[in-house]
Amino acid sequence: MPILIPAGLEVIREGDKMMVKGPKGVLEEKIHPDMKTTIEEGVIRVERPSDNRFHRSLHGLTRTLIQNMIVGLTDGFQKQLEIVGVGYRAELKGNVVAFYLGYSHPIYLVPPEGISIEVPAPTQVVVRGIQKALVGQVAAKIRSFRPPEPYKGKGIRYQNEYVRRKAGKATV
Repeated sequence: MPILIPAGLEVIREGDKMMVKGPKGVLEEKIHPDMKTTIEEGVIRVERPSDNRFHRSLHGLTRTLIQNMIVGLTDGFQKQLEIVGVGYRAELKGNVVAFYLGYSHPIYLVPPEGISIEVPAPTQVVVRGIQKALVGQVAAKIRSFRPPEPYKGKGIRYQNEYVRRKAGKATV
């Protein structure tokens, strides 16, 4: 499938690197040297040299990496998390996010460069950025502070994540 290049983005291939420049920033990704990319008239095409299994898998990966760079620079990516539990909350203090999750101390998180974290409500956290992998990694790190537990469902979960509940102890 060809990848459409929206207006306002510039795509450059230099050796084994693909660079995309746009209004939100610059993204760069290393591309396997076997994959051939052609950039013409607002369209990028990725072609593979043969039909063997390795080249087929590289073909899909390369296309998806380039597509994610373009989507990141036009729309951006976001992950929404919910905090469930009595007294569990998050606070934004300048650039640092403080999580109060029932431990004896708050957990402070300084977002990496290129990531912005918003706290629209004390029980909601939104992670935004232009790199899909980095947004997912930061969201997974936040979730790891207190993953949802199966008995009461307390913890940090992705929005619309289903937490399978277990029954507690049964007395006779």
